[in-house]
Parts: sequence; C-alpha cells; structure tokens
Amino acid sequence: GSRMMKPVGREATLLAFDYGEKRIGVAIGNVLTRQARALVVVPNRSREFRFEAVGKLINEWKPEALVVGLPLHPDGAPHEMTQLAKRFGNQLNGRFNLPVDWVDERYSSVAADLDMREEGIAAQMRDAEAARIILQQYLDGLSDELH
Repeated sequence: GSRMMKPVGREATLLAFDYGEKRIGVAIGNVLTRQARALVVVPNRSREFRFEAVGKLINEWKPEALVVGLPLHPDGAPHEMTQLAKRFGNQLNGRFNLPVDWVDERYSSVAADLDMREEGIAAQMRDAEAARIILQQYLDGLSDELH
C-alpha cells in the first residue's frame, strides 16, 4: 500500500476527502481508536471556496495528515477524476503543509451506496460516507505497522 511521507503519531487525527467535481466528502478519523466518521460535504463551487472550507476544517480539527481517495477504474487504470483528485491532494499538501496520502477508492462509492441503502443515510451525506469508507480502509491498513 501507500506510505505516509512521515510516520503519523499514535494518536493522530486524520481528515479524509472524497473528491468530486460537484461535492467533496470529508471524514475524520483517529489512528488510536481506528474509528472514522463521516463529517461534512463541501460544495465544490470553486477553488477558493473549497480551500476556504477545507482550511476551516483543518483549523477546527488540527489533523496531523490528510488522506485523499484516488478514484480508479475497476481494473486499476486511472481516469479523468484520478488526475483531478491527485491535483486536489497536491494542492492540499502545498497549501496547508500537511502530509497527504492516497487510498485506492475504486470500491468506496459502491460501498457507500450499499451502506446507505442499509442505513437510510440522506443522499447528501453519501460523499462524506464515501470519505469515511476511504479513511476506514486507510486506518485498517495501518494496523500492521503500528504494533
């Protein structure tokens, strides 16, 4: 899997993003508890708008690192959104000076749809739920290294 640029602390807070052209789902999680939860959906109105909104979240939650879902075709091939998500993550890294890591999220939206049908989560929270699944995958992947 992917590696952090620097090892995150044992109690680190992480923010995760599911980047979309219309909406960006955001989730928050903690390395210690290995729990992720859907936080908010940011309308992707413009570059300025999204970074102002993300900046507020970073100030509020003080994450040690950021995780961005990387959408790929089911066979793992990149597509148009892959580049957009990659650029978004690089901009986050440059603007907020936090390490950014990537999670292959080709299954997260599918999983989010399934979860929502089961739990009846409001449709507008779907993107945040996808971000939660991305972050949960990431946290689950960390377990081997921290113990």
